Amino acid sequence: MPEPVNASPPSGASECAPARGVGRRRLLRRAGAVAAAAGTGAAAGGLLGARVGKESGAHGKRPTFLLVHGANSNAYAFAPLIAALTLEGHRALAVDLPGHGAQANFPPSYQAPQDLAAFTNAPSPVLSRTSLEDNARHVAGVVRRLARQGPVVLVGHSMGGATITRVGNQVPDAIARLVYLSAFCCVRIRSVLDCFLVPEGRATLLPTIPSVGDPGRTGVLRNNWRSADAGFVAKAKAAFAADYSDTAFRNALNTFEPDESASLIRDDARGHPATWGRVPRSYLRFTLDRSIPLALQDRMIKEADAATPGNRFDVRSLRAPHLGPADPAPLAAALAGLA
Repeated sequence: MPEPVNASPPSGASECAPARGVGRRRLLRRAGAVAAAAGTGAAAGGLLGARVGKESGAHGKRPTFLLVHGANSNAYAFAPLIAALTLEGHRALAVDLPGHGAQANFPPSYQAPQDLAAFTNAPSPVLSRTSLEDNARHVAGVVRRLARQGPVVLVGHSMGGATITRVGNQVPDAIARLVYLSAFCCVRIRSVLDCFLVPEGRATLLPTIPSVGDPGRTGVLRNNWRSADAGFVAKAKAAFAADYSDTAFRNALNTFEPDESASLIRDDARGHPATWGRVPRSYLRFTLDRSIPLALQDRMIKEADAATPGNRFDVRSLRAPHLGPADPAPLAAALAGLA
């Protein structure tokens, strides 16, 4: 993968179209979720992190990268990226959002041999009650604790972008920089779901991935990532990581969690110019992303810059699919350049 280079998003974004009707319902039922990972690896925990090297930088402290996953993911998914950052002498920490990691729902029917009928209707006790505000409050608490030790660079991937935006609304003075990794950054567009209903978002491949169950009954978006259906796996790979080897994609797929809160994609995810808008921010465009199309990434960048013309995105690009580069080194180098 090439090193990140400066890139400017195209101009000419159109007005946000209202989100309603069959398109909204179909996407809610079929999109499943935007799986978030930055490679594959082996480590886990409610907080996954490392710290090495001498402290330096502002206030005599190194900045800490706080990594926030997206839908169907967890801190585990950032293990390779944390390792790459650590080997270069950086501090990094990944956080499990509510209902993920140690709190994730893996019903017995999800295990082999699967009972698909039971899996379709199995309750998800935590995620069925989890909102975007719950995610933001959880991460804001971690940010406050880390900020006592030095600058915090808050990084969100995929739907983690909606979370870090809301955290920016809540605790802007505790964040040194916001970094979006091919992530949702809503300013004029209200919600993650609405992002897929504007022209730039309609090319997403997410609705091609079959989901399981009725979100209206279970309160969650559910996918059977352990499906033995080769067609399902092929569709997921096309959406998330088309250029990965089959082995690398299966490794990544095994880090996914089946459930995501159905409310997250509908909740208000907009950043407020008076709070979020005063935090320095960077956007790493993943140019091969077929889940959050590049045109949608560029539209979100443009609308954010228009909302805060005095604090525009620092924009960089990586030739990578939605899950990021299979080798985390280019992504680690891009983040290190922002510290």
